[in-house]
Amino acid sequence: MDHLARAKEILGELIAFPTISADSNLQLIAYASELLSQVGARISVMRDETGTKANLFATLGPEGDGGIVLSGHSDVVPVDGQNWNSDPFTMREEDGLLYGRGTCDMKGFIACCLAMAPEFAALELKRPLHFAFTYDEEVGCMGARALVEELKRMELRPSAAIIGEPTSMRIIEGHKGCYEYTTEFTGLAGHASRPELGVNAIEFAMRYINRLMALSEELKERAPSNRFSPPWTTLQVGRVEGGAARNVIASHARVEWEMRPVVEADAAFVKENITAYVDEVLRPAMQAVHAQADIATHVVGEVEGLEPAEDSEARRIVSELTGLTEAEVVAFGTEAGLFQTAGMSAVICGPGSIEQAHKPDEFISLEQMEACLGMLERLGKRLS
Repeated sequence: MDHLARAKEILGELIAFPTISADSNLQLIAYASELLSQVGARISVMRDETGTKANLFATLGPEGDGGIVLSGHSDVVPVDGQNWNSDPFTMREEDGLLYGRGTCDMKGFIACCLAMAPEFAALELKRPLHFAFTYDEEVGCMGARALVEELKRMELRPSAAIIGEPTSMRIIEGHKGCYEYTTEFTGLAGHASRPELGVNAIEFAMRYINRLMALSEELKERAPSNRFSPPWTTLQVGRVEGGAARNVIASHARVEWEMRPVVEADAAFVKENITAYVDEVLRPAMQAVHAQADIATHVVGEVEGLEPAEDSEARRIVSELTGLTEAEVVAFGTEAGLFQTAGMSAVICGPGSIEQAHKPDEFISLEQMEACLGMLERLGKRLS
């Protein structure tokens, strides 16, 4: 069976595992572990605290540092409310396109890696080749963060990481970070006719939002020279809820917000400023009326951006493998920044288009799968 036919077969199996982020990915990890074990890979399965999610880290070739990581996330976004023309968890082929949830984001890349594993195993690799398949990328890159921490604990230092997110096989060397938060306001309920006797959580939430919006304007002035669009760190509020009725002082409110830093220093700037505003202005005003009033911010996820590097081994490798000389930056986030902050050179290059990701009738083309397989085949030859 040729590589493309095998990759298609594996992709069909991967799609049949409904690994929505809210659910377990253990069946997929067990399947991938078995395929890699069959070709002699050294396997490590790392479960999360719940025991229902796991990362897979597998290695072919010699022991030690300096290896190359092929990374992909196993989870997919939900299909609820989407109008699909076929079962999203049964792969369908039509006119050179493979349809199904996760085909491009990003089980297509994982399928290509698994299809090439027997060929990698047959080579006399001079450097370790690692496979890293993670959980919960779609909800905050939880698995990748746990994985890089585990690699640090193991004192294992791979040199470069190729993250196979759907880039239409273009080379991506940078993206902004994504920091997500929920801020909760606890006030004191009361009758609307006597607002001075209560603490209106919605009022303080509004003041908090106004401060965030002022910071968002200041971030525009801080923007360094870069290729992102827009070139500054963005900050926005996505959801606000609170209160019980028009004539009741709101005792609770919640603000869900995010920022996408161009540089990590911008994230620190926002957090320091909004924390100072809460500690020095908002909370004292609330507690002057009700001692138990409070504001608490919960971190949903803080995912570092991928900062373009002047000297990038990963970019050089993928450039040699694809023949492309230009590298781009993108708006969407990935796990690449986590690998970079762990000391690896990182780049994003994978089959399929981000334009199809998260949509009904998600698909990947056979042409893109073939291009990815070609890149991986050349990688094997390079490493041997």
